[in-house]
Amino acid sequence: MPHRFDDATLSGVLGHMNSDHADDNLLIARAFGPDPSASASTMTGFDGDGGDWEATLHDGGSLAIRVPWPGGPISERPQVRREIVALYDEACRLLGVEPRPHA
Repeated sequence: MPHRFDDATLSGVLGHMNSDHADDNLLIARAFGPDPSASASTMTGFDGDGGDWEATLHDGGSLAIRVPWPGGPISERPQVRREIVALYDEACRLLGVEPRPHA
């Protein structure tokens, strides 16, 4: 059974990703989803096993994308950031995009 994060953690991470990292969400959806031409993406959830995104497709449809954490299962909030950064870096590598430095 994957670790379930509390509502405050879910709300904080999802709010941050969807307001401050919309471009990162799109890169992740394009790299790990079945349609690299997705036009938008929002992070919709996560648990200890991976993250969930909803991609908007060019035809107006949408697609749910589940991506496992690269480092394996997690159970603590700081690990969420580490795993999302790892997904972003891998998405950049897969898509041939220069990643920005991480603060």
